[in-house]
Formats: sequence, structure tokens, C-alpha cells
Amino acid sequence: MAARIKKNDSVMIIAGKERGKIGKVIRVQPQQERAVVERLNMVKRHVKPRGPQDSGGILEKEASIHLSNLMLVDPQDGRPTRVGFRVVDGRKLRVSRRTGNVLD
Repeated sequence: MAARIKKNDSVMIIAGKERGKIGKVIRVQPQQERAVVERLNMVKRHVKPRGPQDSGGILEKEASIHLSNLMLVDPQDGRPTRVGFRVVDGRKLRVSRRTGNVLD
């Protein structure tokens, strides 16, 4: 399946406790169909101390979100849009379904 969401894309969360918030994609995990969005879907993890420099404690970090719960935000329009594909000069490009603008 072609990548509809890529690293550094601006996305809106459309389901879950963070619904309606917009953030930047840090990492995409295509095999698990999940992505990590900057400063959204924060979880707390208890970390054991590992040596004299690492104190351990409760660490807060981003958890991954399923790709079906994310919608790409059109950079020119600023509104969420579905993603389509168009072949131009032998290259497959992502296209906004709302406006028809090329996203790549």
C-alpha cells in the first residue's frame, strides 16, 4: 500500500482522546500501520535507573496512533483532506482530494 502519510507531514487526529488536534509526524511505522505525532497522545512510562548517570523515574513520551485515526492537513489550504494519487511524468505523487493540489 502506498504511503498516504509521511514523516514531517502535518496531520489532524480524527478519533480518540486527542481528536481535533493538529501535529507534525515524527515517525511512521508502515508494518504496524501506525505513526507517532509530536507532543500528542502522550503516555507515562516507568523507567528503571540504568547506571549512575541515568536516574530513571516516570518518563512522558508520545505513543503511536493508528493511521486510520489520522488525516493529512493540506499545507496550502490548512484544512484536513483525504489523499489520492496521480502519476505525472512517471512519478507517483500524492494529491489532495479536497483541492486537487499536489502534496509532494
